[in-house]
Amino acid sequence: MTKKIAWITDSTAYLPDNLKHNEDVFVIPMGIVFGNDVFDDGIDLTTEELYRRIREEKEMPKTSQPPIGRYAALFEQLKDAGYDCAIAIHVSEKISGTLACCHSAADLASFDVEVVDSKAMSYVLTTLLYKGLELAEQGFSYQEIAAQLRQEANKAENYIVLGNLDQFYKGGRMSGTQYLVGSLLRIKPVLRIHDGAFELFDKVRSEKKAYARLVELFQQAYERNHVQSIQIMHGNVIDKAESLKQQLQTLFPQLEVVIGEISSAIAVHAGEGTVAVIWHNEPKNS
Repeated sequence: MTKKIAWITDSTAYLPDNLKHNEDVFVIPMGIVFGNDVFDDGIDLTTEELYRRIREEKEMPKTSQPPIGRYAALFEQLKDAGYDCAIAIHVSEKISGTLACCHSAADLASFDVEVVDSKAMSYVLTTLLYKGLELAEQGFSYQEIAAQLRQEANKAENYIVLGNLDQFYKGGRMSGTQYLVGSLLRIKPVLRIHDGAFELFDKVRSEKKAYARLVELFQQAYERNHVQSIQIMHGNVIDKAESLKQQLQTLFPQLEVVIGEISSAIAVHAGEGTVAVIWHNEPKNS
């Protein structure tokens, strides 16, 4: 008998309308903390309001993982709604404690949950959700789907040009040495999330050169792998995202290019002006 599966993710994920309106998809929001004020990411704090407050206020915001009680309440809700199990796809456990929180809540609620570490954030979670839904349509069990998604997570590649070095450093995502070098030399660092953790991948001298490096890195991956789509995620700089899209489509006319905005939970650390590229590598013979 086919089990009814609930799909759970967190608010670092980018959800297109078809996923937002899918009644089987549930989003647990991250917390955005401004002093004594705590907001639910994507619910009671828009990215526009976040950027405005960052520009106007001296205190830098922080993020917090969802409380266990929120997950436990969701699992009880899912049981009451007739779901047999859930697959939870979350931001890398090396970046946030969200995944561990989900595990603990599932044990408390005695609900069957397969937790998948995306080893990244943003559109990587989106891709895994789409893949999971596709596998469910094909009749795979929720355990088999989760096992495949853990393998799929290793195929993601991403690079990030930060919008605000100060925010990334103050959020504890960059060493003092890296920050000092970047600030003094006005270097634009190109970061990536590799094996679930942020790392400094390259250093360039200007934003223009940073974007050229993103295109170069994608071209190298495109030549080695089968890549159908690339996602450009941005922090309130749609013009820069559109310009990058035009460059990519000129070089790769058949390529699908998706543009989306980073969530507030990501923007707290990366900053306004951030641009990231994300794609999924498949072997060419597949």
